[in-house]
Amino acid sequence: MGNLLILFTAFLCICLFVALHYVLHEYLWVPHRVQFIMNSQGIRGPPYEFIHGNNKEALQMRKEASSKPMALTHDIFPRVMPHDYSCIKKYGKNYLSWNGVRAQLVIRDPELVKEVLKTSEKAFSKPKPSYFFKKLLGDSISTIKSEKWGARHRKLANHAFHGESLKNMIPAMIASVGTMLEKWKDKEGKEMEVFQEFRFLTSEMISRTAFGSSYLEGEKIFDMLMNKFWKSADEIESDKLEKTIHDSVMKIIKQREEKVMTGEVDSCGHDFLGLLVNVYHDSDEKNRFLIQDIIDECKTFYFAGQETTNFLLAWITLLLAIHTDWQDKARAEVTMIIKETLRLYPPLNGVVRKAVRDVQLGELALPNYLDLNIRFIALHHDPAVWGDDVHLFKPERFAEGIAKATNNNAAAFMPFRLEPRFCVGMSFAITETKIALSMILQRYTFTLSPTYVHAPLPNLSLKPQHGLHLLFHSLH
Repeated sequence: MGNLLILFTAFLCICLFVALHYVLHEYLWVPHRVQFIMNSQGIRGPPYEFIHGNNKEALQMRKEASSKPMALTHDIFPRVMPHDYSCIKKYGKNYLSWNGVRAQLVIRDPELVKEVLKTSEKAFSKPKPSYFFKKLLGDSISTIKSEKWGARHRKLANHAFHGESLKNMIPAMIASVGTMLEKWKDKEGKEMEVFQEFRFLTSEMISRTAFGSSYLEGEKIFDMLMNKFWKSADEIESDKLEKTIHDSVMKIIKQREEKVMTGEVDSCGHDFLGLLVNVYHDSDEKNRFLIQDIIDECKTFYFAGQETTNFLLAWITLLLAIHTDWQDKARAEVTMIIKETLRLYPPLNGVVRKAVRDVQLGELALPNYLDLNIRFIALHHDPAVWGDDVHLFKPERFAEGIAKATNNNAAAFMPFRLEPRFCVGMSFAITETKIALSMILQRYTFTLSPTYVHAPLPNLSLKPQHGLHLLFHSLH
């Protein structure tokens, strides 16, 4: 017994030593080493605090900023990201921050952003998605890391959102907007909360373009994703919902396959699902998608497309409701208005990329324990790039293109940019927005309701915290 007790005590001591070594290494030595390396190169920032880094301070500042009333201004950076705003003022455009024990080089300098874009993607990877996010989207282009597999998914997505494929989706978009405007006839001259209206619109647009004539079944599938899957904390219930979604998509696919086999139609369709099914039946086995790939892509198509267009339409109508003189101009200058809205209220506040090895970025030597955090909203609200009128709504700044608007700092305007390439759904979102906006402006003028409270909600994407209340008046 004495020997067993000695062995057990020795084993316990070894375990405690290993645990202590891990804690000291990961939570103290590594952070201080990274801080020393970056400080020696002139990159400074708020000091690292044990375990939580700067998260506690950042959260407190966000709570304080959100609790205060906000004037009707487009100078939103100090409100939605007060910690970043404060650090940039104190430490400069590029500074070192701490997300827990993970160091982040926060970038606002367009020149350094250019260096990131020139650096091989192999040097910087996407952060590992959370368990729930991975379960929700699977191996879609938003989560996959395999270069070869990702290229195949991206090629398909590019095909789906460009050229003839995109043109084929336009009638479905027009039909969706027409349905919404019919409902608005009874609301003319009354206050209307349009953020929710646009949420329903973009959801129907996505359903129609993804599932074509099967869009009602598609709406049910997406409703499960939005209203049930997100809210289900139970693992078993989540698995049941996942199986229901899988079975529902399979039912639509089988119906289309049967029509092709009986000669009723010559293909599985030209909507998004049809394109995916055609790849599923590709004659070259190497290019084929699995059924799960099709389902994962449909999920990503919905989440990315629905939210992006919803928010973009909301902020555009807000800006046009404030600057009513631009409503007439918008019929001819819609592209400039979209770009200026994306500048002031970008769909993404920023992106994080992980350094997978020690890498040289411009004049900076970055250790592999570091993340890059590119703050789009900081770039879009930088007076050094856009001038003293940076917080004003001035679509004409884009009249001669992005290069002229950014003083030849094109990397300072990145509304859809995820890595060194544009978001593959950008063309789809812009087309949706142009169609909806043009059809609304053909029928209505609109102004801001006196009840509207300007409070952009700080999150991954910007949304009106208290909704968006406008007054609509018929042109006819």
